[in-house]
Amino acid sequence: MSDLVGKTCEACRIGAPQASKQEVDSFMKKLSNWHLINSDGINQIMRTFDFPNFVDALSFTNSIGEISEAEGHHPAILTEWGKVTITWWSHKIEGLHVNDFIMAAKSDQVFGE
Repeated sequence: MSDLVGKTCEACRIGAPQASKQEVDSFMKKLSNWHLINSDGINQIMRTFDFPNFVDALSFTNSIGEISEAEGHHPAILTEWGKVTITWWSHKIEGLHVNDFIMAAKSDQVFGE
């Protein structure tokens, strides 16, 4: 995971190549708590983080918002009492890009893993 955390997101443009199956498989091995999902034909990665209360879940959400702004790459975030679900994918290419895996690793780092 540390090799992903040390990277920064690159500008993603329409038509940029999606991560290959081999890249996805390699990255997913480094992100053990993330799940590959397909929503409306778009590959995404998702993870739910557990917290003891809403205040901690909201604080984590705000921290993810800060790193997302800094990297220029933003997830779908669902904040609930005791949990936060984050879903990463690259909207411009309607699929997964290395940026999504970088941000998943940074999300894990914020969580303390």
